[in-house]
Amino acid sequence: MPIVFVLVADPVGAGFVETLARPGGNATGFMLYEFDFGGKWLELLKEIAPGVKRVAFLRNPAIAAGAGQFAAIQASAPSLGVEVRPINVRDAGETERAITAFTQPSNGGLIVAAGAAAFFHRDVIIKLAARHRLPALYSDHAFVTDGGLIAYGPDRVDQFRRAADYVDRILKGEKPADLPVQAPTKYDLTINLKTAKALGLTVPPSLLARADEVIE
Repeated sequence: MPIVFVLVADPVGAGFVETLARPGGNATGFMLYEFDFGGKWLELLKEIAPGVKRVAFLRNPAIAAGAGQFAAIQASAPSLGVEVRPINVRDAGETERAITAFTQPSNGGLIVAAGAAAFFHRDVIIKLAARHRLPALYSDHAFVTDGGLIAYGPDRVDQFRRAADYVDRILKGEKPADLPVQAPTKYDLTINLKTAKALGLTVPPSLLARADEVIE
């Protein structure tokens, strides 16, 4: 049975396909991120919060893509004058303890990797970031509409539209093995001005101009 997937963080690491260019089996589709995406997250966090000197990368160790994303963040860190470190969490209790411990000393920031656990516990993460005055960047705009500072991630609706095209091509006779796994082509930037003000941050006009959604 042919399978077309969407929003998969690491199709090769998860064993869904042999390679991105030549899936090789009965599955193909659309990956959630390219691994170098982590560097863009760090750049945006520094742009909205220039005073950040330490950044914690909150991730679920069960998700293979987290290692690649963190490697991209590490590669960008020296040029931005930032020290980064991963924080592995699996549940709300671990998340609270890890974020609380990270807040000392100050000048910290937070990047929250994509994942079901982070999305499920987003209220906890957002409240902790506010309590400890941590500028935080998220991978999904839902975090920002719920009170987070800034999010940058793929347009998920667009991925489903593109997946429908793959389904159409397969129904017309093409094989999943011959259809390359594709990365996102459209991304959304969301900023919460109310949260920025609460953190004492002034959002640069150049960043506001690039935003797809600004919450006031």
